[in-house]
Amino acid sequence: MSEWNGTILGPPHSVHENRIYSLKLHCGPNYPDVPPTVQFISKVNLPCISQVDGKVDPSKLACLAQWRRDYNMETVLLEIRREMATGSNRKLPQPPEGTTY
Repeated sequence: MSEWNGTILGPPHSVHENRIYSLKLHCGPNYPDVPPTVQFISKVNLPCISQVDGKVDPSKLACLAQWRRDYNMETVLLEIRREMATGSNRKLPQPPEGTTY
């Protein structure tokens, strides 16, 4: 079970509200000692996500940068959702709903 599909519901009171974001998570052979790789399928504009291919930059997302063995997929998805809701990200212009990488 190394390939996972994830879904994030956009946080309320943000430009992400009422949007559903799809993403892929990949756990390598050293998981859970090493964090998964995360890539959005749905286009989203956030500083921690490459606008070219939707990959999450692990150095820009705290739970991936400071990965601990007791973290899991839920930890990653919740952290990304919290990023969407931060003051600096909650009003960023977003690609049209339904667009993908």
